[in-house]
Amino acid sequence: MRERRPARERRRAREFELFVAGAAGRLLHIATLLTGEPASRPAPAAEELLTCALARTYAVWDRLRGDDPYERTRRELAAYFAHTAWRHRRPRGGLLDRLPPRERLVLVLRLYEGVGEEQTAAQLGLPAERVHTLCLHAIAEMRSRRAGPEPSPA
Repeated sequence: MRERRPARERRRAREFELFVAGAAGRLLHIATLLTGEPASRPAPAAEELLTCALARTYAVWDRLRGDDPYERTRRELAAYFAHTAWRHRRPRGGLLDRLPPRERLVLVLRLYEGVGEEQTAAQLGLPAERVHTLCLHAIAEMRSRRAGPEPSPA
């Protein structure tokens, strides 16, 4: 016997709410790193990015059986960020804000999320060697900024 539509919709909404309650904090942190906004202040671009990714995940929620919804949302987050990367070019004061958007995306996926090089390359439509190079360049850039002494106000 088929489940009635309203009951199925309530179950679907409840499952999604539980997923968001458990994963939203980490996903918002990823979005904040991607947009280059400071974590200490409100991050409207990161919130918008996450909202779009969650909406796309919710749209396919019934077809996710067996798939990891966190992985799906992370892929949606990365895809939407890559599509709108031009919006995130100017520095905003965040940890990774001075990196170009593509390097930021590769660095977050590879180092923060632990996604494999080949998987990142496939997701972004780049050769694995390019992903490796982007990651190395981003790491070198972050190290060079950290190692330099802060200029003293004169």
